[in-house]
Amino acid sequence: MSIAQLDAGEKLVEANGLSLCCQTFGAPSNPAMVLIMGLGAQMIWWDDGLCEALAARGYYLVRFDNRDIGKSSYIPKPPPDIMKVMLGSLPPPYTLNDMARDTVGLLDALGIEAAHFVGASMGGMIAQVAAIERPERVRTLTSIMSTTGERGLPPAKPEVYAAIAAPPPLTVEAYVEANVRVAELLRGYADASEEADARGRATRAAARGLNPAGGARQLAAVIAGGSRREALAGVKAPTLVIHGVDDPLVSVEAGKATAAAIPGAKLILLERMGHTLPRALWPTIVDAIGSHAR
Repeated sequence: MSIAQLDAGEKLVEANGLSLCCQTFGAPSNPAMVLIMGLGAQMIWWDDGLCEALAARGYYLVRFDNRDIGKSSYIPKPPPDIMKVMLGSLPPPYTLNDMARDTVGLLDALGIEAAHFVGASMGGMIAQVAAIERPERVRTLTSIMSTTGERGLPPAKPEVYAAIAAPPPLTVEAYVEANVRVAELLRGYADASEEADARGRATRAAARGLNPAGGARQLAAVIAGGSRREALAGVKAPTLVIHGVDDPLVSVEAGKATAAAIPGAKLILLERMGHTLPRALWPTIVDAIGSHAR
């Protein structure tokens, strides 16, 4: 497996037939922890400070761009008709299972036998699939603001879904402003410091590379994933579920359902947390993940 050095400590790693861009924090001799981000979100949505705080707890942190986002490989397939995917008449370009295999392939390329898996939103779904398919590679599972995928759970708030499903902006400036607006909707409240963070991440993401079609393909994978509830009953990895009580995109009921589906799972519900990782809650989140992985 070839690894090419990029700017700012990034590496391109060949995994599962793709090039995945990743970055590590902490000593390689420490227990590994892989962070998997959500739909259309680059690895930098795991903020540098959050990664450094987790690494300081004695972990070797690996964050990476999922396929079809950031500096990782883009999949050369047209954006799917999402309605047809929803109706089951069109298969997705790839699946959450494929993305879980990407993650395991990344660990292979980095020489990591097993890791603590931490996933947010779609990343939580990918981590769940890895725990189901490759239990020997998953030391512990932390599923954040994610879901089992089962039907009947409360849907996203209409205004949030509409903002996320809107046509992609055509300029960098419009992309940044749209991200700032969406971040406030996902938070559920205005906050000048959080807005500055959101603007900084969006500006950095635009410089790293934008791929709107990739987000559509990732969405198709999520929709086609279906329910994992029955399969999650077989998960053996010690599991922590973290969810915001005010999540407007993936209802808190989805977090409760995830914890209920996995034997022995611990559930932490956080006040003043929507569908973001607010800086004010980093100490609580880091404490929870670090203690769980220990």
